[in-house]
Amino acid sequence: MTTNGEFFYVLNGLGLAALSGLMAALLVDKQPRQLRERSGKSLDYLRHQTGKLRQTAGVILQGGKKLIACKLSDSVVHSTEAEKQAYQEDRRENLGV
Repeated sequence: MTTNGEFFYVLNGLGLAALSGLMAALLVDKQPRQLRERSGKSLDYLRHQTGKLRQTAGVILQGGKKLIACKLSDSVVHSTEAEKQAYQEDRRENLGV
């Protein structure tokens, strides 16, 4: 009878130890899970901000390209006009007008 009673206590002890071990594992596992969730949210935020930055940079780049194109075309027009005037002045001087 004492053998059965001791066996019962050993089984109860093992059961309680297993249950407390599972509870401790769940509590310890909760923190890394929360850390993973927060890091995932942070990565999503960074991806979103990176996308916005890329869009803004693209808009600025396109504006810069348009500005450079306008300045180049204006300078070509001005240089062409200046060349025409210089040519006409040289021609007048050579013809003696």
